[in-house]
Amino acid sequence: MNRVLELVEARLVSELGEPDARAAVTFLGIERIEVLRFTADSAEGPVLRYATLGMSGAPMADPTAALADPDRGPRAELLFSVRPLSRPSARPAGAEGVPDTDKLLRPLAVLAASPQVEGVVVTPGASLDVGEPLWPGAPFTSVLVAEPGGLVTDLELGEPHDPVRFLPLLPMTPNEAAWKRVHGAQALEERWLAEGTDLRDPVRRSVPLTG
Repeated sequence: MNRVLELVEARLVSELGEPDARAAVTFLGIERIEVLRFTADSAEGPVLRYATLGMSGAPMADPTAALADPDRGPRAELLFSVRPLSRPSARPAGAEGVPDTDKLLRPLAVLAASPQVEGVVVTPGASLDVGEPLWPGAPFTSVLVAEPGGLVTDLELGEPHDPVRFLPLLPMTPNEAAWKRVHGAQALEERWLAEGTDLRDPVRRSVPLTG
């Protein structure tokens, strides 16, 4: 593990506590991506927080640049928060079983690897689509990249390196993703806020998008 990733893991542990699970995914030709799981308490009950570790090992490069700078450029890791459904009464009518959100580990690793694999620069306001449910039975196949700083503060690395930003991912239903493409990220976030949407609910329905 390079020095940057050591500092990133230390920052995650200092702000989220010790991880209770972790997994590594290896992609051909790039460094492995790990996903760490943390469990936190909230007023509504436990929350699972998943964090990638490995995306920030190198800066994200502008795909139009003739030569990638090994030091300068944005660095980021991804965060995803979801509530486990521990009670049958918490499931909507017709739902079976408890969502296996730990199957989110591989889709998160795929998204974290996208800057190296596809030359993507992940920034707030962007949509990322994995092309399949985030976990078995999930009503979400894509996420909205939110502004950093609310859960884990930026990690300053000092010149010439850019800081590591910890970007929250907000799950979107297909209808929400389509609406966001037309109206923009801010409009969707405002709609979620106006409706009091619990974005950590693993079985929530799409927010009303008309009227």
